[in-house]
Amino acid sequence: MAGRWIEQWDPEDETFWEAEGKHIAKRNLIFSVISEHIGFSVWSMFSVMALFMGPQYGIDPAGKFFLVAVASLVGAALRVPYGFAVARFGGRNWTIFSAGMLLVPTIALFAVMEPGTSYTTFMVVAILTGVGGANFASSMTNINSFYPLRLKGWALGMNAGGGNIGVAVVQLLGLLVIATAGATQPRLLVGLYIPLIIVATVLSATYMNNLGPVKNDSGAAKEAVRDNHTWIMSFLYIGTFGSFIGYSFAFGLVLQNQFGRTPLQAASLTFVGPLLGSLIRPVGGHLADRLGGARVTLWNFAFMTAAVGVVVAASVQKSLALFIAGFIILFILTGIGNGSTYKMIPGIYRTKAQAKGLTGEEAQIYARRLSGATMALIGAVGAFGGLGINLALRQSFLTSGSGTSAFVVFLGYYVLCFAVTWAVYLRRPARTVAPAATTEKKPQLSYAEV
Repeated sequence: MAGRWIEQWDPEDETFWEAEGKHIAKRNLIFSVISEHIGFSVWSMFSVMALFMGPQYGIDPAGKFFLVAVASLVGAALRVPYGFAVARFGGRNWTIFSAGMLLVPTIALFAVMEPGTSYTTFMVVAILTGVGGANFASSMTNINSFYPLRLKGWALGMNAGGGNIGVAVVQLLGLLVIATAGATQPRLLVGLYIPLIIVATVLSATYMNNLGPVKNDSGAAKEAVRDNHTWIMSFLYIGTFGSFIGYSFAFGLVLQNQFGRTPLQAASLTFVGPLLGSLIRPVGGHLADRLGGARVTLWNFAFMTAAVGVVVAASVQKSLALFIAGFIILFILTGIGNGSTYKMIPGIYRTKAQAKGLTGEEAQIYARRLSGATMALIGAVGAFGGLGINLALRQSFLTSGSGTSAFVVFLGYYVLCFAVTWAVYLRRPARTVAPAATTEKKPQLSYAEV
C-alpha cells in the first residue's frame, strides 16, 4: 500500500494507471464511499425522525418541513469549505476528520429524541446534522483527482451513488425499527450509527491516501467564482441533485400529510425512490462517458418535466398509486441527471484548456484545478435545491393543504433547465463575423461532447 502522502500522481499516463494508479484509486474510492454514505444517512436523519414524531411531540407538518429544510441548508452551506479543505489538508486527512465529526450530531440526536424536547433544541440538532451533507463535496473533490478524464463519469457516479444511497438505507432502517419496535423507539435507529461512524473513521485512517500534487489553489477558487459555467452548472445541479435530496427529505412527510399514510405506511414507501435514484447514478455517469454529458442531461430534464407532470396530475386527482409511480420515475431521473451533470464539469474545463491552446500535462493541470474548484461550489449551490423544495412544499401545505402548487413550480424549473442545457452546451455556436479591418476570428467553443 502506498504511503499516506503520494507525491507523484498522473492518472492520464496509461502506463502508470495500469501499473499502480487504478488500484490506489479504487481503494480510495471504496473507503470514500463508506464515509460519504454514512454522512448522507446522518444528513437525512430528520426526514426519518419526522416519521417518529407523533402528536405527542407537538410539531405540525410545517414545523417538520422546516426542520428538514434547515438540515438541507446547513449541509449545502458547509459544502464550500469542505470542498476546498481537501487541497488544504489532504483527502485522507479530511475524510478522517469529516467522518469523525458525524459523531457530534448523532450523539446529540440520541440524547434529545423524545417527547417534551423543545422545538428550539430540535432545530439546533438539525443544524448539526448538516455536517453529513458537507461530506459529499470533499469526497467528490478528492475522488475527482484520482481518476483520468475518460473514467471520471463512472468514478464520480459510483462515489456519489454510493453516498446518496445512505438516504435510502437510513429510511429502510427506520422502517425496520417502526415495524419491529414501533414508532416510539427512534433512539434504536440513531444508536445504530454511532459504532458505524467509528468504524468508518478508522477505515479512512488505515486505507486512504493524500495526493501531494493537489495543492490548495486560491487562484483556482477565484477563477471558478468568476467563470459563468460554475453558475450555469450550479443552476442545472439544483434541478438534479437538489431535486434528489429535497424529494428524499420530503417524500415521507407528503405521504403522511397529503395522503393520510401512517408512519409505518409512509416508511414502507419512502426508501424506494432514493434507493433507485442512488443505484442508477453511476449509470448516468457511464451514459455521459459514452454519449456526452450535455446530451444525457438535456433529455433527462425533458423526462423529468414529464414525470413531475404525472405527479401534479396525481396530486390533483388524489391518486396515491399514480403519485407514487410518478415520484419513483422522478427519483430515477434525478439519479441519472446527477451522474451526467457531474461528468460535464471536467469536460467543460478540458474544452476550455484546448481553446486556450494548452496541450498535454498543461491542459490536464488546468482542467483538474478548475474542475476541482468548481465542484465544491456547484455541489454547494445544487444542495440548496433541497432547501428550496422543502420550503416550497411547506408554503404549499400552509396555503392549500397539499403540495400541488409546489410541484407546478418544480415543473417550470425543469423546463428552464432543459432550455439552458440546450442553449449553452448543445446549440451550435453562432458563426463569428470578422471585423472589416481584420480576418482574425475569435475561437468558438463547442461543449457538445462534454
